Amino acid sequence: MKRLEIIANQSVQENILQRLETHIEGFSYTLIPVVHGKGKNCARLGTAIWPEENCMIISYLPDQMADLAASLVEAVKRLFPQEGIKLFVIETNQNSE
Repeated sequence: MKRLEIIANQSVQENILQRLETHIEGFSYTLIPVVHGKGKNCARLGTAIWPEENCMIISYLPDQMADLAASLVEAVKRLFPQEGIKLFVIETNQNSE
């Protein structure tokens, strides 16, 4: 079981979720719609100076589904290379139920 954390510009949120929901049957997730922060290249703070905002998608998936999800997110990242899409995969010691 793996925990996926996807942080991306809100502009690509629907694209990411649509791919995941289309290709992974029963895809379940938590969406944090407004996430502020600063990465290597730019800040997204929802202010007049840094107006853009990120979103965060969290999901727990079996290993094989996590690998598929990672490849789907990578495909979106290739389409939108300037949107700061980040994917973190964390091994968990939870069993799927």
